[in-house]
Amino acid sequence: MLQISQQVEERLDCQPDAIAAEVLDSTIPLVLRGLVDSWPLVQAAKQSASDSIDYLTQFDSGAPLTVFTGPAENKGRVFYNQDYSGFNFANQQADLKQVFAQLIEHSDNSQAPMVYVGSTMIDHWLPGFRQHNDLALSEHNPVVSIWLGNRSRIAAHYDFPTNIACCGAGRRRVTLFPPDQLENLYVGPLDFTPAGQPISLVDFAEPDYERFPKFREALKSAVVVELEPGDALLIPSMWWHHIEALESFNVLINYWWRNSPAHMGPPLNVLQHAIMGLRDLPQEQRAVWQQLFDYYVFNPQEQAFEHIPEQVRGVLNPMDEASAKQIRSMLLNKFKQ
Repeated sequence: MLQISQQVEERLDCQPDAIAAEVLDSTIPLVLRGLVDSWPLVQAAKQSASDSIDYLTQFDSGAPLTVFTGPAENKGRVFYNQDYSGFNFANQQADLKQVFAQLIEHSDNSQAPMVYVGSTMIDHWLPGFRQHNDLALSEHNPVVSIWLGNRSRIAAHYDFPTNIACCGAGRRRVTLFPPDQLENLYVGPLDFTPAGQPISLVDFAEPDYERFPKFREALKSAVVVELEPGDALLIPSMWWHHIEALESFNVLINYWWRNSPAHMGPPLNVLQHAIMGLRDLPQEQRAVWQQLFDYYVFNPQEQAFEHIPEQVRGVLNPMDEASAKQIRSMLLNKFKQ
């Protein structure tokens, strides 16, 4: 296990129906101890894994879901295969009862294969669950998902939305890094990933410091926390996080929301387009475009456009949903040319 001395800052003053704005807007991770202790799922999990499975089963819609499985020799790591031509896990369709049966079958096996259900929308697969197991975040219109399975290791990655991850059953160890550690985490491909987000290629269980020497520098900025049933973790937008599920049965409930209008779209799309259009330009041209991006995007000054009549400022006006729709349509037409 990595030797990390810095712990995530704790808050003990939050309730499921009363999470302070300063917590939700935090730019550093915060562990909210006991936030969801009152959830029936957590109460069941504190009795036994079997009780928590029984509790979840009553909400099962019966709809098939995607299950990831990996051999025991992977030690729960969700990653690429040896030559990076694919991944080290398989996926299949199964219903929740079948997933639970697999987890129960291997619950006493220290060499169990990994069984893992990734981000799955609760309201579709477990309708009614949130009636008694929820956070009062409706004003943020969060996407709410469940993750469950046995022991697993999810490589360090970032998410654009802010996230509150609630430990419903089992235990989780989360190691986090600020966004500025990008260079030291040795991130893999942007467009070929195990689950959508670019991931660190460093194996946190056995870091290869000869291959990844800068990872030592990343560890200086790392913070770590272990979550017990009832605990929650606020993960700010773009913070890197590596997640380990530590028990034979683990459940995590996530609330995701963005602090900007949805019509703005995913920034990763902009990055990929910039790589296509700008990265391989001559250096002097890239420098000019960097100035343009700074001027128009990263450091825009409101008065900089006062010389342009407001009615013809176009995309330089404050962005709203109608403007975003027009830009999206214009870009789609340009891509077709």
